[in-house]
Amino acid sequence: MAKLIYVTNVSLDGFIEDEGGGINWFPTGDEVFAFHTELLRSVGMFLYGRRLYEAMAVWETDAALAARSDLTADFASAWQAAGKVVYSTTLAAVSTAGTRLERRFDPAAVRELKATSGRDLMVGGANLAAQAFQAGLVDECLLVVLPVVLGGGKPGLPTGVRADLELLDERRFRNGVVQLRYRLLGQ
Repeated sequence: MAKLIYVTNVSLDGFIEDEGGGINWFPTGDEVFAFHTELLRSVGMFLYGRRLYEAMAVWETDAALAARSDLTADFASAWQAAGKVVYSTTLAAVSTAGTRLERRFDPAAVRELKATSGRDLMVGGANLAAQAFQAGLVDECLLVVLPVVLGGGKPGLPTGVRADLELLDERRFRNGVVQLRYRLLGQ
């Protein structure tokens, strides 16, 4: 059975966006970018909320991004290779190939995806991930912790959900970013 892995970049104090909704505080660097590419390559399907999907779709709809370097071309290729499900009540249509639009999050349908997929699934977007956590569907949580304290914003992890975790892996990058991968106990 495939695992559902929640992946997100978070500030040291646990936020994925600053108080204004901005994400321009992410440090850049080839090492972290290459890590994200390998992570994408390992996944068979992305489950996205609308905002994250719209932010990521440019890796298919804007050819100039991939043309910037070998690293960005590799990332775009890895992103485009996986299937995608976008959960949105407001999005009229999807703009990328291999993408399905769903109007609501259906835990039973995600359980079926996990049972039938030959590769792991990645859930992205804090609101969508919170629904997956509440339904008991998340198997692993991969946090990319960035060396910044925002002091407020949108939390990266759901509130009101208790989860006991086992650390599976950690990695420190030269620019101060730390990757932490946990398994949810009892899943």
